[in-house]
Amino acid sequence: MRLEAALSQRLATETTIGPRMIQSMEILQMPLQALEERIEREMEQNPVLEVIPRGEQELHEGEPAERRSKDPELGVLRMDPVKGEADFQRLDLMSRDYRDFDDESRPSRSRMEEIGDRHLDMMANIVSRPPNLHDYLQEQISFLNLPPEQVERVRYLISAVNEQGLLGGSLEELALAHEPPLSADELAGPLAALQGLDPPGVGGRDLKECLVLQVTPDLPHADLVRTLILHHLEDIQHNRMPAICRRTGRDLEEVRGALDSLRTLNPRPGAAFSGTTGAAIKPDVVVDRLDSGEYVVRLAEDAIPGLRIDPSYAQMARDRQTDKQTRIYLRGKISSAQWLRDAIEQRKRTLERVTRAIVDRQKAFLDQGPDFIEPLKMQDVAGMVGVDVSTVSRAVSDKWVQTPRGLFPLKRFFGGGTTTAAGVDIAWENIKRKLLELVGSEDKANPLSDEDLVERMEKDGVPIARRTITKYRKMLNIPSSRERKAWNG
Repeated sequence: MRLEAALSQRLATETTIGPRMIQSMEILQMPLQALEERIEREMEQNPVLEVIPRGEQELHEGEPAERRSKDPELGVLRMDPVKGEADFQRLDLMSRDYRDFDDESRPSRSRMEEIGDRHLDMMANIVSRPPNLHDYLQEQISFLNLPPEQVERVRYLISAVNEQGLLGGSLEELALAHEPPLSADELAGPLAALQGLDPPGVGGRDLKECLVLQVTPDLPHADLVRTLILHHLEDIQHNRMPAICRRTGRDLEEVRGALDSLRTLNPRPGAAFSGTTGAAIKPDVVVDRLDSGEYVVRLAEDAIPGLRIDPSYAQMARDRQTDKQTRIYLRGKISSAQWLRDAIEQRKRTLERVTRAIVDRQKAFLDQGPDFIEPLKMQDVAGMVGVDVSTVSRAVSDKWVQTPRGLFPLKRFFGGGTTTAAGVDIAWENIKRKLLELVGSEDKANPLSDEDLVERMEKDGVPIARRTITKYRKMLNIPSSRERKAWNG
């Protein structure tokens, strides 16, 4: 056997993705709130970028496309009349064209101060973030009558409380991690102080302790509630009411009353401080129904502010009288601003085209309601729009659409399906809704088993396997028939 070394040539086509193209994809995927924060951050860092007042934006919305593409001071982006992934490639190439204008040099300090003055008002109007759980707990320490050493240890334990309000670790582990190391007994007093703070249950080391901390003497059936928490949570989870009655020596009515009290306790006392509760949902796209019955798609008004480059800075960057370092600095900022505007415009265009394709396929849903949603895959929409399926996935991620039927996440319109015995396509979404209806109307004293649900589905012309029923029941957090059974005394 003889080994030889040789040279050969091979032609191949490869796709390279530059940093700017990756960032443009990230902007496409951003939910509206994240994009607003990104724009706000860029406004703070880029002095040449400014928001177009709504009046001026509306004034130029009727401008011919040719004029808008040639006049950069109108703040409307230069978009090539092409579809699909070519737009993202163009954004990437644009960043390479401007690579000579990176911030290699910076203007003088006085020029920097002059450039930054325009943004002070905007920064002053930034809304402060609400206090988190740790802040709330730390504020309460000042009302405790404790020596400084104990206060420090309570603060240390607060730092170990997780977002749910539970203590992240055993007392022994936290004592050893303290600097200097302590014994578990030395943290027992501070732990009691922490667990006495608001909200009730905070500082519990596990679910049981968290719930027990919330059992007050005036809680109905307090003693039985404490017993259920400490010894019967698993029985409660599996609806083993006869076993609970037998082991506690209480009748069914009394156990039911204790369970009602138990349901008033909060297993996650810190969840209210997560910052996500009650957040308003703003639609990215709006679908309107015309008198003719057709649907039109438009981007939500004021969803994303219009951006433009300040003409005075653009003139400074062109003016030969401006010192070289300042021109280089401004050109770099202008190229960054132009790229961001183009990326946002591409996001708008892609989102609008994807939504229009969805509406075309889900017209029956909009006309007649959720029962008429059709199976739809992202590959289908990608083919209609002329983009990769990953682009469609990014476009609909965390995006909401306002329709005559209500406000929906765009992902709501996607899903597979099956074909009934009559040859009719039915979406999995309708199967899940039918499952909820059957379980909701069942006799709770004799709930439907998975086999019973299969038979009911078949009677309605929807043949489906038992394992599929079990899968969707678990996805919908529907307990088994035994766990759904209502016990009568």
